[in-house]
Amino acid sequence: MKVLVVDDDRDLRELIGFALNQAGFLVIKAADGPSAVRMFDTEAPDIVVLDINMPGASGFQVCEAIRARSNVPVMMLTVRSEEEDLIKALELGADDYLTKPFSPKTLLARLKALLRRAGMESAAPPLTAGRIALNVEDHTAQIAGGAPIRLTKLELRLMQMLLSNSGRTVSSDRLLVHIWGHRNSGDRQLLKQLVHRLRQKIEADPALPRYLQTAAGAGYKLVVD
Repeated sequence: MKVLVVDDDRDLRELIGFALNQAGFLVIKAADGPSAVRMFDTEAPDIVVLDINMPGASGFQVCEAIRARSNVPVMMLTVRSEEEDLIKALELGADDYLTKPFSPKTLLARLKALLRRAGMESAAPPLTAGRIALNVEDHTAQIAGGAPIRLTKLELRLMQMLLSNSGRTVSSDRLLVHIWGHRNSGDRQLLKQLVHRLRQKIEADPALPRYLQTAAGAGYKLVVD
């Protein structure tokens, strides 16, 4: 299940993303209204967590743009408690709202309830891009229709981030936050070891990787063609 998280508060965005990743969701993130709409168009998320107060375009405007394209569930986040704002959000097509501050557990419970109401809590199809498919619930990957490859939780998180950014380099810092929730300099060696183990599973020749490639000094990318 792919979730688009939109909030201009970087710390909150990362916290929400980490909590949802831990719960098995594939998370994509945007920091402002215009990039949220672009990401919605390119990534086709299954559900949206959307802040109201943002630069560029408000959450109200983003919600309206999403509703012109799709009926996916939208959860609004707001520091406001005025009834008028909440009514406006619901009238624009939002399905639910949550007032800040809130705990990640509360957000997760509300999202699951929203998905149940939308009839979307059943098992999601594998995430796919090119020749690679990832089944988050089963913790398996398939390459070019081959046999399922069992992944550990850490390998699964690495594949989630790389697959959602297929063909694009993902920085080591972003991967560290996604996988472990922090980015200490000493953890880069752990990331290298994790990449090495994953290559052993998905590459025909791990010494000459076709899919999981290193971008020298920048990070890693997944080539799916």
